[in-house]
Amino acid sequence: MQNTEKIKIIILAAGKGTRMKSEEPKALVKLKGKPFLLHILDTIKKLDENIKPIIVVGYKKEQIKEVLGGNYNYAEQKEQLGTGHAVMSAKKTANETPHETVLILSTDQPIISKETLQNIMTTHLDTNATLTLGTAVVPDYEDWRVALYSHFGRVVRDTNGKVKKLVEFKNTTDEEKKVKEVNPAIYMFDAAWLWDNIDKIEMNPVRNEYLFTDIINIAFSQNKNIEAVPIVNLLEALQPNSKEELEILEKLVK
Repeated sequence: MQNTEKIKIIILAAGKGTRMKSEEPKALVKLKGKPFLLHILDTIKKLDENIKPIIVVGYKKEQIKEVLGGNYNYAEQKEQLGTGHAVMSAKKTANETPHETVLILSTDQPIISKETLQNIMTTHLDTNATLTLGTAVVPDYEDWRVALYSHFGRVVRDTNGKVKKLVEFKNTTDEEKKVKEVNPAIYMFDAAWLWDNIDKIEMNPVRNEYLFTDIINIAFSQNKNIEAVPIVNLLEALQPNSKEELEILEKLVK
């Protein structure tokens, strides 16, 4: 696998977590007594203890820094203008040192595994991809998996098994809703391509946000090499947006 010195890891941790009905930032919501963000950082340390991720902070940023300490690189998202804007906010910090690839995670992915991250990195480098997606393949949308049904867009492949498009759930056809491969928002990019194209994302006029999924559409429009790697454990895709979903994950995680 590529020397991790050439990989930048960006964690999006600027959100409020409004649906948690809590005053604390979502990054500090606890699973098994430990903040989401610390779960992710501990997993990254298993990859390489020398990796210093860039943590994009915003809402109650001082509270996050107080919990984590100074051994991380921070970038500030000064306005809550969506996931695309969060990544834009990390561009300057990321480019302070040379790197070839960028791995982007979200703070509500507390049980993402070392094995999944390694698989994504290895596939990305072996295939010389512009973009590699982590995906989740579900057997059905029943039981706790119902939470994945409307949370995530669908990964649509062609007859050769190559990813041909991602469709947000609200834009899916009845047939696409049945697709059992979803996008839990784990991405690895060729760094030069990402930073050359990130500013092409336009504000969504309906949501008044810059949606990071638009960068994926840009990659498709340029016919770039896009790979997709299923996560190791389906539970890794369960990203709690509410106290009810957090309770489900608490019960399922050993």
